[in-house]
Amino acid sequence: MTRTLSIMEARKQLTSMPETLLHDGQVDVLEITRRGKPVLAVMPWELYEAVSETLEVMGDKELLAQLRQSIQELDSGKLVSWQDAKKELGL
Repeated sequence: MTRTLSIMEARKQLTSMPETLLHDGQVDVLEITRRGKPVLAVMPWELYEAVSETLEVMGDKELLAQLRQSIQELDSGKLVSWQDAKKELGL
């Protein structure tokens, strides 16, 4: 859920933002505006990390190709049991 605050309102509420962003089991993102135009997004750290990791994966062509291949194999039923995987890896 995205909520909008002016930069002046955000300044007043800065110290209470962590509690504001996490309530009722929902994660909010605050859109901070200046003169009615969005200039900042404020989000909980965990959400930032998740977005950052997702962008990193999407920017790595090899990793993204491997991920797509893995999803196709999963969809087609090409699964390896945990026991077989451990044997193959020598664990």
